[in-house]
Amino acid sequence: MAINNSVTQLNIHQSIVPSTKGDSLPRKINFKIEQPIKYSQQVEEVRNLLKHVEGEPLKPVDMVDVLHKLCINHHFEEEIDSILKTHYTKISNGHVSNHDQSLYEVSCNFRILRQEGYYVPADVFARFKQKNGIFLEEMAEDVKGLMALYEASQLSIEGERILEEAADFSSHALKEMMPFLDEDEAIIVKNTLEHSYERTPSTFMVKKFIKHYSGTTMSQLAEMELAKLQALHRTEVTQISRWDINSLERLPYHLRICIEALYNITREISDKIYKKYGFNPIEYLKRTWINLCEAFLVEAKWFASGHLPNADEYFRNGIVSSGAEVVTVHMFFLLGCATNEDSATIIKDNPGITFCLAKILRLWDDLGSAKDENQDGHDGSYVTYYMRENEGCSLENAHGHVMSMISNTWKQLNKECLSPNKFSSPFIKACLNLARMVPMMYNYDENHSLPLLKDYINSMF
Repeated sequence: MAINNSVTQLNIHQSIVPSTKGDSLPRKINFKIEQPIKYSQQVEEVRNLLKHVEGEPLKPVDMVDVLHKLCINHHFEEEIDSILKTHYTKISNGHVSNHDQSLYEVSCNFRILRQEGYYVPADVFARFKQKNGIFLEEMAEDVKGLMALYEASQLSIEGERILEEAADFSSHALKEMMPFLDEDEAIIVKNTLEHSYERTPSTFMVKKFIKHYSGTTMSQLAEMELAKLQALHRTEVTQISRWDINSLERLPYHLRICIEALYNITREISDKIYKKYGFNPIEYLKRTWINLCEAFLVEAKWFASGHLPNADEYFRNGIVSSGAEVVTVHMFFLLGCATNEDSATIIKDNPGITFCLAKILRLWDDLGSAKDENQDGHDGSYVTYYMRENEGCSLENAHGHVMSMISNTWKQLNKECLSPNKFSSPFIKACLNLARMVPMMYNYDENHSLPLLKDYINSMF
């Protein structure tokens, strides 16, 4: 069956059933019963399609791309994994060649395989260059191919100069073409350049984030007024490190209830993980909170003493105080990635993904802090310290420097997520999704609001 037909089958429509009284109002009970049944039937139809995808070499990969962009790929993880493994094996064995494929096909093939952890060499784009190293001039007229090339370039890793050149070439060519495109095409190009697929959370993910924000484990942790912990005295940090609930009486009431809540939630999470997976991770979870509180204490001391750290000193501590380690370690165990001590140490011995996520989070957060956020100077910012160390540096240049750091960190993260990898696919994807969510949560405008988040919320309605 053709891809276009399969996409049509993936659309889910709400059918309104006329009532027996002859009015035109929908019968809610029928909708509630029939809609999930219809959805389930369509999922099975698509699953059957995936098992019988044949034809051109790119078609299976194209199907995977469709599922991702329709945000229903989570229903077909096994089928997608099988399709991509088979396709990657054919490429590795030389059974699939890209010499007869268009720029769009090569770019899509590259992006989809890399985003699923398969390493495809960047030199697949070399044939689109002239002898002088410049990309072919005729490519500048291929809107679809250029957008696919730009998307592919977002999955570069450090040292892949050809993908850096591809990003520059495709973005420049697309911007040059925008005045000559019709309105719809121009909007699509603009969205591609501003919110690339690889760096942007899917609507499905945003829906889940907003829907469960107030009830998730991590939001419960955040609701404990962690800002108060920045004022902790050394004895309070020592108290947390001892994890002794019997000696909390000497603490002020507002600190005691925060720490008690921290203890209780951590114990509840650990118990649930133990019951489900047979391993109790409480020591790992406790260590992340101790590290976070100690980083908060460092910042509190700087503020109290008037000490101004240099940019690197601030950033090293800020990576820890971002809280990314707390999130990723909890997520690692909640996803069942460890069933014994040996498998549990993976998260401790391989900090690369957590480190990259923490850097991205800290830098985006500090870009927002630099725009004030009504903090009255009570919170540090890498932007501020960088400008102080580089006399004459404008805010615009400092922002450019930070965005470059974020881009380089994404290259590190892309590399960390490639196979072979000691982490499970669900954990890697969860970390990537968190990294994609960061700009949406911290990309403040001059009014201290989050326009990207508002756009996503509006799009859901």
